[in-house]
Parts: sequence; structure tokens; C-alpha cells
Amino acid sequence: MLTIEGLKEIGADTDPGLGRCLNNEAFYLRLVGMAVSDENFGKLREAVERDDLDAAFESAHALKGVLANVSLTNVLEPVKEITEDLRARKEKDYSEVLNKIDEELAKVKSLMD
Repeated sequence: MLTIEGLKEIGADTDPGLGRCLNNEAFYLRLVGMAVSDENFGKLREAVERDDLDAAFESAHALKGVLANVSLTNVLEPVKEITEDLRARKEKDYSEVLNKIDEELAKVKSLMD
């Protein structure tokens, strides 16, 4: 079950996100659920695999905003990393950071079962 306590245990800094939701826990948790289901996670991976750095940047940047709003810092940190690398158009192997994003995202999703 998705809870504030569970999110904190996996490294999310929920207080700022909850504050943005006027401390309405149900609303905040609904937004967290929407954030982890964002289609840009798939689009980011697909764009990187196609070596389309522009599309990858757009997806990463969108995710960065969504994750920052709900303060899912455990997922946000690797997303911020890839966003800045893509902004700089770095030609590199992004698989490690993509795997970290997937790993942290899976932690959040495991709380939703």
C-alpha cells in the first residue's frame, strides 16, 4: 500500500510535495501514482535507444518537473542527472542511469501493490 511512511523509507522527501498539495495526503498519493505511471519513462528509454537525444531530453525534462513536484527524490536524482547530460548532448552510454531510474521507480511501484 502506498503511504507517506513507505515513500520516506525508500528515500523520497515527501514533505515538500505534500505541502504543495496543502497536506492533503490522499491527493498527494494520487499524484505520486500518476507520476510513476508517466509515459515519459518509456519514451525516455526508447529515445535513448534510438539515439534521439532531443526527444530523450524532452522526456527527461518533463519527468524532472513531475518528480520534483511530488518530491520523489529517489527517482528524481537519476532523472536530473540524465536530464543535464542530455541537455549538454553528451554522447555516452546511458544504460547505467536508465537502470538506476528503473530501479528507483520499481521501489515506488512496489509500494502500490
